Amino acid sequence: MTVEGTAARSTTRRSGGTGKRASAARKKKTATSATAEPELVQLLTPQGERVEHPDYAIDPTPEELRGLYRDMMLTRRFDAEATALQRQGELGLWASLLGQEAAQIGSARALHDDDYVFPTYREHGVAWVRGVDPTNLLGMFRGVNHGGWDPNSNNFHLYTIVIGSQTLHATGYAMGVAKDGADSAVVAYFGDGASSQGDVAEAFTFAAVYNAPVVFFCQNNQWAISEPAERQSRVPIYQRAAGFGFPGVRVDGNDVLACLAVTKAAVERARSGQGPMLVEAFTYRMGAHTTSDDPTKYRRDEEREAWEAKDPILRLRTLLEKEKLADKAFLDAVDEESDALAKRVRDAVRTMPNPDTMAIFEHVYADGHALVDEERAQYAEYLASFEPEEAK
Repeated sequence: MTVEGTAARSTTRRSGGTGKRASAARKKKTATSATAEPELVQLLTPQGERVEHPDYAIDPTPEELRGLYRDMMLTRRFDAEATALQRQGELGLWASLLGQEAAQIGSARALHDDDYVFPTYREHGVAWVRGVDPTNLLGMFRGVNHGGWDPNSNNFHLYTIVIGSQTLHATGYAMGVAKDGADSAVVAYFGDGASSQGDVAEAFTFAAVYNAPVVFFCQNNQWAISEPAERQSRVPIYQRAAGFGFPGVRVDGNDVLACLAVTKAAVERARSGQGPMLVEAFTYRMGAHTTSDDPTKYRRDEEREAWEAKDPILRLRTLLEKEKLADKAFLDAVDEESDALAKRVRDAVRTMPNPDTMAIFEHVYADGHALVDEERAQYAEYLASFEPEEAK
């Protein structure tokens, strides 16, 4: 019999053998534990006040703080421009990161150049930090390339549309890193909805068993399209790591300093051979899941308004102004740089050349294949049927 069971029987005997009081006590305890707020690592409050945490200390320089603010501002401006371009018919789709800038910029700034990142399709801020040109992201959503960047040049994998599969890719890559004896870490980004996928559970299992140097970074933005987070897990997502044998932590996903500190600790842990860790960045998707989604159909305006008060950029700007770490000239310069970035990507998208239609048949096999040659010829004939007679 378990210790808990023994204690329950002892309580029953003391209460006269009826067991009613013990049963009520157990129910009360369960209800209390279920409704208790989980620990949330926070270093910068929504009011812009610095606070301390016993396990995650960080002391960024004024220049680093300004850099984090600049990263978030440029990422948000680029994201807003991409949304506008989709509405104008220039992009087929766009997945906005609005509200998740702190989670992405903070975590990405914690990485070394030789660390490797496996993103989903929303990690535009991480891509920015890793040096991926924003126009390459837009090219994929415009349909003129399949990513447009070399993953090995930035240690930033191509975007993954299939939900959750990148966690398996990251785990396998991390297992290889460990066998090669390298001291780099691997980070897999995914959302709260992806945590329901079997791929994620399998990745957790393999990462734990093989002690892989991988950090699972879950951006819990509260909504998996129209499904709320409670439909994904009956317990806080970070607590699920314990069932697989590695630690998990929940961080304020709208606090760029906390995201930086926690991710830095997690990747250092992975690099030192201590295995995987799960970081749950508790944040909020301020916009739609993608531009094909209408969030007003499933969530209340009051909910968004409550999260707007926790805006990640506003709280860092409040700190910078309060501590006199950024003057008007700096803030104005960031605004001007943001507008210039928006113009650059807007002009780039509108002038992107269409891809070579026949390129789809290239690089299918290393040495060519008769069936591919046949398909290429058939498709070329099909396209030629649309040409006017005088052009033939």
